[in-house]
Amino acid sequence: MPEPVVDAPRPSQARTADFVDGLGPTLVVAPHPDDESIGCGGLIALLCERGVPVSVILLSDGSGSHPNSRRFAPAARSALRLGEMRQALERLGVAAPLIALGWPDGALPRSGEPGFAAAAAVVEQQLRTLAPATVLAPWRRDPHRDHRAASEIVRAARRACRAAGQTPPRLLEYGVWLAERAGEGDWPHPGETRRWPVDIGAVLARKQAAIAAHASQQGVVIDDDPDGFVLPASLLARAGARREHYDECVHDD
Repeated sequence: MPEPVVDAPRPSQARTADFVDGLGPTLVVAPHPDDESIGCGGLIALLCERGVPVSVILLSDGSGSHPNSRRFAPAARSALRLGEMRQALERLGVAAPLIALGWPDGALPRSGEPGFAAAAAVVEQQLRTLAPATVLAPWRRDPHRDHRAASEIVRAARRACRAAGQTPPRLLEYGVWLAERAGEGDWPHPGETRRWPVDIGAVLARKQAAIAAHASQQGVVIDDDPDGFVLPASLLARAGARREHYDECVHDD
């Protein structure tokens, strides 16, 4: 189902240098290891290639993908996935150390739940410390629960910055699970967003190499949990395309 958008460049107008150069120092917020590469790896690589500072926050510990593995207990799964993510970021060109906050995979707090205010405060402090001009975060109605929680945490942190008299960073939202899991109401509504297609052809090989670094999510490395998570082929095929798409809400919240 195509995503309805407003005021978007036509498909032939995919952005490259003019868009990337306007983003400034950028903070990427990833719910899990691999979301950064799948959702916005091309844009990360383009920013790094042009010398724009990129920082990355990982919210969850990544331990929930293979819960029945005996060889890889939760702590070992987390360590494995953190190592994969660091390798992926290196392949994309990110120089800044990964900021891993370590909340439980599959249980990021959502608005109104215990721990949400504390999570938003931690991210707000990172916004103050890093002072990015732009934040990349999951689409607010991405069907994965942790992705929605990540969006809510980021938006609450931005509101707190605004309440404190600071201009919050620009927010661009990337989708991961829409094509596989979305209901009709999960897509952007008419008039809700501007969509920015970005041509990542020049760095596509680097994005694909970063995705490949997340080997534990592609049916290898952890081989003693047959019911463990594996990234679907359809998602990987989309992530390997020449364009990424970002949504920017018309009415900032």
